Amino acid sequence: MMKLSCNAVDQIHGGAQCRFLGPQKRRPGYAPRRKVAPASVVPCGSSLTKKGIVAVVSDRGAVGAENGPGRVEPMSLADRLRQGSLAEDGKSYKECFIVRSYEVGMNKTATVETIANLLQEVGCNHAQVVGFSTDGFATTTTMRKLHLIWVTARMHIEIYKYPAWSDVVEIETWCQGEGRIGTRRDWIIKDYATGKVIGRATSKWVMMNQDTRRLQKVTDDVREEHLVFAPRELRLAFPEPNNSSLKKIAKLEDPAEYSRLGLVPRRADLDMNQHVNNVTYIGWVLESMPQEVIDSHELQTITLDYRRECQQDDLVDSLTNVEHVENAEAILGSKGTNGSPAASENRNDYRQFLHLLRISGDGSEINRGRTVWRKKPAR
Repeated sequence: MMKLSCNAVDQIHGGAQCRFLGPQKRRPGYAPRRKVAPASVVPCGSSLTKKGIVAVVSDRGAVGAENGPGRVEPMSLADRLRQGSLAEDGKSYKECFIVRSYEVGMNKTATVETIANLLQEVGCNHAQVVGFSTDGFATTTTMRKLHLIWVTARMHIEIYKYPAWSDVVEIETWCQGEGRIGTRRDWIIKDYATGKVIGRATSKWVMMNQDTRRLQKVTDDVREEHLVFAPRELRLAFPEPNNSSLKKIAKLEDPAEYSRLGLVPRRADLDMNQHVNNVTYIGWVLESMPQEVIDSHELQTITLDYRRECQQDDLVDSLTNVEHVENAEAILGSKGTNGSPAASENRNDYRQFLHLLRISGDGSEINRGRTVWRKKPAR
């Protein structure tokens, strides 16, 4: 991983203050903005790597269905400072992040919650750059008229190497259709210094009526508004047949081998929709992991199926059982496609667990989960 000095960190943070260089790029399918400022690619600290640290600043502003064809809203200050931009074809979005000191855990590397938060951040930034709503829901014009929002149905994350404090990661994301009631968003995580893939993730989202809290089919109008920014051909972060992101999660049955009961949502756990944030569930799942596994292994894969909303007044039980896998390939997972490293062939290096989060009172399922852990690398 690339390490940055304090001076280099200042340079990448101050990228938007550097002099803009190069020609203005035209985005396919959209008319150029009138009286544009010069270009958006800002080289800063070129001595750090062969290619240098490049601070990429969006030059398009918000482009969306409500703005009309060829109309572009003015750039915000956040757009200028953010280290991200759309791909040339406008079908995906990349952004760079520096791992902060408060985002690393006891292993001196970024926590899985940090990774999940970065995935959420880059997804929201992508939605804003293409002109979807800035209220946190990434909704289109039609969705807002009908009081529709997106809610997470499944999240699957695989991490092959955890970044450390001051490492720089580049995350690419894109969205696509997923059946009649949903959509999907995928991510590729790279070490910015080497270009190597260090993680992948995929998620499924369904449409819900904000008033009735019932699922609703994606209408043709919403689909057209949403998928205009999606790749024209199917593109998957996990293209492997029968990959672990597709596997069903069995319900964990009582009595659980490990448990943490009565977890209380904090005010800081609530999102803009006044419900517990998706990332909080990851922390709750890990609360019931046995300490000996935490000490000797690190999390490689986590899959969560979200089944109901959790609110501030709910008490939550976290339950965990060992999942015994007969097929070694099921636990080894990735074969190294799409830029990811091949998995270890030693099955004994891995442990697998089933998880359940439920409401303490009535036992209602909040989500089901599966985690795969690998032995920590020797230091």
